Amino acid sequence: MKKVKRNTAVLFIRDRLPYLVTGIVIIVFGAALMIIDKARLRKGINDTDTTMYFIIVALFFICVWLVVDYIRQRIYYQQVSMAIECSGELQAAAIVQSTVTQEQRLAVRLLEQQQTTYLNELRNFRRQQEIHNHFVLQWVHHMKTPVSVMDLLMQEALQQMPYTEQEQHQFVSNMKDEAERMTKGLEMLLYSARIDKFEFDLHIKRIAIHDLIRDVIIAHKRLCIRHSITPQIDGEAWVETDIKWMTFVLNQLVSNAIKYSKGISGSKRLTFQMKQTANEVKLSVIDEGIGIPSHDLPRVFDPFFTGENGRAAEESTGMGLYLAQQVCHRLGHRLNVRSEEGSGTTFTVSFETKSIQRLD
Repeated sequence: MKKVKRNTAVLFIRDRLPYLVTGIVIIVFGAALMIIDKARLRKGINDTDTTMYFIIVALFFICVWLVVDYIRQRIYYQQVSMAIECSGELQAAAIVQSTVTQEQRLAVRLLEQQQTTYLNELRNFRRQQEIHNHFVLQWVHHMKTPVSVMDLLMQEALQQMPYTEQEQHQFVSNMKDEAERMTKGLEMLLYSARIDKFEFDLHIKRIAIHDLIRDVIIAHKRLCIRHSITPQIDGEAWVETDIKWMTFVLNQLVSNAIKYSKGISGSKRLTFQMKQTANEVKLSVIDEGIGIPSHDLPRVFDPFFTGENGRAAEESTGMGLYLAQQVCHRLGHRLNVRSEEGSGTTFTVSFETKSIQRLD
């Protein structure tokens, strides 16, 4: 702080050196005239010519300095005026370049930094808008599939009535599957829209994460039974988080685990493992699915990235893991992944006790 104050004082004095020099010259000249006038008074000479001469010379020096200072700063003022006239343009601040004083240089530097910050924010906003628009288009495309399937099922039902009990059960099951796909798609679109105003939809409290996991498992019970996936909760832990946003994250991790495990025959396990230390709680979601190819791992959290597995499944939007990581980041948690192709995948959420509520 002392260094900043000292630098500020130096800049202030440096900018006013020409004024100080002009003032000193006038003072010295005036003192010299007074000495001369005093010597003349001793000789009995008394007139006002010396005073008038001092006033005229002082005004002359002031006028000369004003002209010189105007010539020095004329281009700067012209550029500032042009920048004000072009204030509606993004690059208006770049017009001001011909600075003379340190004060002007600091002002221009501040404008440049503010412009850089503004342009970065604008680029981030545009990127978020592009991601959102692309996601909406992709979501509409994906929603066509369940709507088309439901329409086809309804047409078949009308043509083949009456149904046997088994056919009715199959029909209802298929309709439920497509309805669930639509519900999950709507949920993801809703959370994608909400994440931009994350801080307005946040309620941090201490929760039992193992109880939340049970609720998520119950929500996916039907799919787990159908695809022979056995959930297992290993341990208990309490963390500080937002229950609604954390439910969204866990839903994405469980949905992915089911999606990429159902193609494997036989019984599979889906393990939720909790480990607690003095500084953090780690929740690992471990599946026995097909795994992720090593070359896809660095990009699994990128928006719209589906990878080889997602393209093969034809059900992936590439937004689930991206949104899950964004939510974890804003909550102050960390979401990591490790996987071996053919041996399953492990997603780990780290709840650090000193990094909650990072609302950036």
